[in-house]
Amino acid sequence: MESVLSDLDLPTTVTARIGEVTVRRAMPTDLPALMALLADDPVSAARGDRADASDEGTYATALRSVLEAPLNDLIVVVDDAAGEVIGTLQLTVIPGMARQGATRLLVEAVRVSSSVRSGGVGSAVMRWVMHVAAPATGATLVQLTSDAARVDAHRFYTRLGFADSHIGFKYAV
Repeated sequence: MESVLSDLDLPTTVTARIGEVTVRRAMPTDLPALMALLADDPVSAARGDRADASDEGTYATALRSVLEAPLNDLIVVVDDAAGEVIGTLQLTVIPGMARQGATRLLVEAVRVSSSVRSGGVGSAVMRWVMHVAAPATGATLVQLTSDAARVDAHRFYTRLGFADSHIGFKYAV
């Protein structure tokens, strides 16, 4: 299936404070690194993301589903110097009726390795999302949700220009 970001020139390089990093579409071989990024995050770890080998099949199925869904994509960020995956995020294009038929780009599951947090990786990649990926998908709005416990993340998104404009609700099935 064609990627939601198929019109973008990926991989691409962005500059963070730690140096140049590559932004590219995730591949099945990235699975161990993706699992490790989820487990490296305290909120995700508390939800059961453990990077345990016994969970690999579940995560492999999820990765395949995201990569095969035409309006979704999973992005990884690679530290060019170390050659390691140090970040990830999921993008979903949402066509809509509201706002005169506006298309939204939803950003989900943003994770940066604790080894490079505060190194400008998140800022560089989110600016790429806002200024390159969103226009390429036709989105007029970039939106995301952030767990209420992620106070530092909320300050980060505010610094990038995101407005704290809605209250979100979830229902566990």
